[in-house]
Amino acid sequence: MNSKKYKIGYTTGVFDMFHIGHLNILKKAKEQCEYLIVGVSTDEVVKNYKNKLPIIPFEQRCEIVSAIKYVDEVVPQTSMNKMDAYKKLKFNAIFHGSDWKGSEMYNKIIDEFSEVGVDIVFLPHTDGISSTMISDKLVNNENHK
Repeated sequence: MNSKKYKIGYTTGVFDMFHIGHLNILKKAKEQCEYLIVGVSTDEVVKNYKNKLPIIPFEQRCEIVSAIKYVDEVVPQTSMNKMDAYKKLKFNAIFHGSDWKGSEMYNKIIDEFSEVGVDIVFLPHTDGISSTMISDKLVNNENHK
């Protein structure tokens, strides 16, 4: 008998300067699904919603994520609209870091996906690490030389 709760899971991210927090999300998501699809945000998507480009180019971020043993498939995330992705990929659950839980954006996503029977699963956020923190540390180290 299969102990995985979901057949197909989906998660997204920029995965810029890949770190342990990214790995933890992918591992915890894969523990709950048979097949994990990961949407990696294109440079254009990141520029549109974060107003900055990732440090690592899109193709390289995809290659890094696809090499992780918990990941079954990598797809480009070309828009923040998760329903568009669902129409193409037909996943059973979306996995996201708990730092978004309770946000207006995710409350809308939960409502929207409950209508098509897709669960939104919040996974614990890894405290003390983010690509922004790494970037800031690099800048600060450079400034103290």
